[in-house]
Parts: sequence; C-alpha cells; structure tokens
Amino acid sequence: MRYLDNAATGGKKPVSVRYAVLRSVSACANPGRSGHSRSLRCAQTVFCCRTLLSDFFGGYGEDRVVFTKNCTEALNLAILGVLQKGDHVVTTHYEHNSVLRPLESLREKGIIEYSVTTPEEIPQKIQGNTKAVIVTLASNVTGECIDVAPIRRAIPPHVLLICDGAQAGGHIPISMKRSGIDALALAGHKGLHAIQGSGALLFSDRTEISPVMYGGTGSESFRLEMPAFYPDRLEAGTISYPAIASLKAGILYLQKHFARDSRIIFRRTEETIAALKMLEEYEVFSEPTPCGIVAFRHKRFQSETVAEKLNDAGIAVRAGLHCAPLMHRYLSSADGGLVRASFAADNTACDVRKLISVLKKL
Repeated sequence: MRYLDNAATGGKKPVSVRYAVLRSVSACANPGRSGHSRSLRCAQTVFCCRTLLSDFFGGYGEDRVVFTKNCTEALNLAILGVLQKGDHVVTTHYEHNSVLRPLESLREKGIIEYSVTTPEEIPQKIQGNTKAVIVTLASNVTGECIDVAPIRRAIPPHVLLICDGAQAGGHIPISMKRSGIDALALAGHKGLHAIQGSGALLFSDRTEISPVMYGGTGSESFRLEMPAFYPDRLEAGTISYPAIASLKAGILYLQKHFARDSRIIFRRTEETIAALKMLEEYEVFSEPTPCGIVAFRHKRFQSETVAEKLNDAGIAVRAGLHCAPLMHRYLSSADGGLVRASFAADNTACDVRKLISVLKKL
C-alpha cells in the first residue's frame, strides 16, 4: 500500500527507532522505581530523552519536560492544569478537538469563557482576565503553518502562549524561547518518528501546572500529596519506557535528517498540489509546506467516496472532518469534509503520480 496518512500517524519508522523499541522490551525495567542497574539504565534513557527534547525545541530544561501518551493528553494537561475559575482564553478556528473539547468542558462547568478567532485577530480578543492564548503551529486539516512569534509580541506579557505542535513537531523549526511559547504539546508518533503511545508537554519556567492525575511517582512516597517538583508532579504512574525509548531515537534521527526530510516533504506537497490544480473536478485547500498535508475535495463525490476509491487502488488517505470541526466550518467544508493526503520523507514522486492517476479516473 502507498501510505499517505502520515498526519494521523507515521507509517514507516526509522530503523534506529525500531531497534530502540526492540531493545527496550528485551531488557525492560521500571525507570525511577528501583535502584538496581537495569532500572537505572532505563532511567538514564528517560533523562536523556527529556534533555534531547528540551534542546531540540528550545525548551526550559529537562525538568520541564513531561511525558504523556499522546498530544491530546499533553494539551489536556496544559489546559486543565493551568486554567482556573474566572479565566478567559483566546483560541482559533484552526484547533483540533483536543483543544476545543477541554475548553468547552470547562465553559459548560462555568469555570472559564473562551473566544474563537483567526490567528491574525487574536490580539483584539484579549480581555482583562485572559489567562492564555492557545493556537496550533500547523493545521491538521490544511497543513498551514502559523508563526506565533508575532502573536507573542502582540499580546500582554502575562498571557500564557500554549501551542499544539502535533503536526508541526519534526517538520518545521520550533524554539520555545525564541517564539515565546510557554507550553508546547507534542505527538511522538507523527513527525518525531516515535511509536504510538508517545507524547510530551514542554513548558516554561513561569508556567505552573497543577496535576490532573494522582498516583505513584517513585519519589516522596511518604507524602499523600503529589510531589511539588516537576516532572514528578505531573507524571503519575508508570511511564511507557518503550515509547520514550523510541522518542529518544526519533529525536536523534531528526538531528541528522531534519533539513533533508523537510525539503523532501515540501517537494511532495508541491508536486501534489500542482497536479491537483490541473484537474478541474478538484478543489485544493492547501499550499506547499514541510508538514506534508494536502487537503482537497472532489466537486461532485463525497470525500469518503474518494478515500474508498483510493483505498481500493492501494492508497491510504484520510477523509472527513479530521477532529477539527471549526476549521471545516471556517473553510465551508463541514458538509462532507475533505480528503487529506499526508506525506513523509519516504514517500516518492511515484506515490504522487499514482495518487493523481487514480484521482483522474474519478
């Protein structure tokens, strides 16, 4: 199968990542829970991964890196652990349900209020009680990238800037310090090349996050309260060592291949968009980016029908609303959604030609 659904999860992992997972399950122990040598070796891998993530994303040190099972959990942790009664939030039409649903839940409970706008109009929506601005760095529908540095400069210094990096992480350069990002949520299993079940939340020195889960941490076990220090304060229960080992290997891979892979992915999106624009029956909603996403629809057939035909021809894509209902409403594509082809560096020009060939036959 020609796999063009990398925005949902990376379809092919680097050899180094696969070996890292194999090693982790061949000699596994619980990091941070025991004092024997195997546990300590696992703990060293975990610590190294925290350091690599902080360095790669211009973060605030390994103690401000918390592991999660995915980007959704990381965003929930940032949202539910930061916002309090009476707070106001500004977010955008571009956001995934992993942002919108926690916000809506808090609004329904009478805890917060939030405003939805375009990235350009965020500063105009700031209120006196605005606690945070939440914005994605790349749309999971169209792949459009958002430069948050101008947003940071335009909003008051005390307002936190929380970013969804699910589609941007591993594809575009991100520096939390240079862009003024206070909290960055990441999905390991997409552009970071790790396996499913891996994610992380990186946050700044001025961002204080309360626990949303409680349990064992391996530290301060005599206390009935969660530890006061990070990352233990936010990591209740056993972390997924194989997922973290794969994430470490993925970051090491990106350190060597980031620029090359970004160029390849940009080229694949550029080729696909150019070819689609030559087909009168299709409407394209994306521009070329290194995030690898090309969203389009047929002018007569439902998106699910197009995806089924592509699957029958051995091509994997995703159709529908992509868990981003406000973005589809914003694009006037809520009725039927869009088809999303998403590329990785291992996709070839031949994959693009095959995609376009099948689409022509429709």
